[in-house]
Amino acid sequence: MALFSERREGIPHAPLHVVLVAFTLFTIYPILWVVSLAFSGKQSLAIATLPENPTFWDRLRAVTPWPEQFSVSNFASVMTDQPFAKWMLNSAIISIGTTVVGVFLACTAAYAFSRFKFPGQRAGMMAFLVSQMFPGTLMLIPLYIILVQWLGLGSSRLGLIIVYATTSIPFSVWMLKGYFDTIPKELEEAALIEGASVGRIFWSVILPLAKPAVAVTALFSFMTAWNEFILAATFMDQETMYTAPVGLRFFVGGFSQQWGYFAAGSIIVSVPVVFLFLFLQKYLVSGLTAGGVKG
Repeated sequence: MALFSERREGIPHAPLHVVLVAFTLFTIYPILWVVSLAFSGKQSLAIATLPENPTFWDRLRAVTPWPEQFSVSNFASVMTDQPFAKWMLNSAIISIGTTVVGVFLACTAAYAFSRFKFPGQRAGMMAFLVSQMFPGTLMLIPLYIILVQWLGLGSSRLGLIIVYATTSIPFSVWMLKGYFDTIPKELEEAALIEGASVGRIFWSVILPLAKPAVAVTALFSFMTAWNEFILAATFMDQETMYTAPVGLRFFVGGFSQQWGYFAAGSIIVSVPVVFLFLFLQKYLVSGLTAGGVKG
């Protein structure tokens, strides 16, 4: 063991650091291009103008994600000249509604599958698992028939909330059930002795202990609804009801190439997800039940 430690300590760190820095730059290079396009104030992909006979340094400058001059005009135009604020509001309402409905249904279903025995329990979990094996586009036609033709919820926020919450439940139930299984049943038995009902145990004992799993589930549900494009583009046929991903596609299409607006809108769309992740990061730690039961 000591020999292994000595050999490990003898490995030079400089080459490893160079490799890590290179892979890091390779990873963030596309992101830097998006940021540069957003702050360039232009609508073209070229942020630098090449001379007639460009040198090596001119070509290097052309592929370097650094605008010639910084401007926030793209951000201002996206939020004022375009109905992007309305699209962001639609995405926020739909994502929050999906998170609340999806997490509530997933928590109650996962707790039932974890703690109770009933006919069809195993078949239900297998059905949830099998449903994840099929692509989401496979459900596009039946969802459109049910939502638009039968329920009349086309171009409505409620319709998308129902669709997103329904499609996110199988994965959420599996994830939450696995966490509920790790919570000691002795805690519930002690609460039953104290006279607590099943509902009180679920809300006051189980959910506080399952905060990490609930946080991950909420983040997954929110990101699924916030970033989804295909279903939103199919069901939303009114411009005022577009979500942010659907609205972004009109900046870059067959008749317009507004890359600056597209980049600025992409950055604006990513900000709420980043803040949500930072807010929930303190809950993304397992092991809250460690030490909950003596012995």
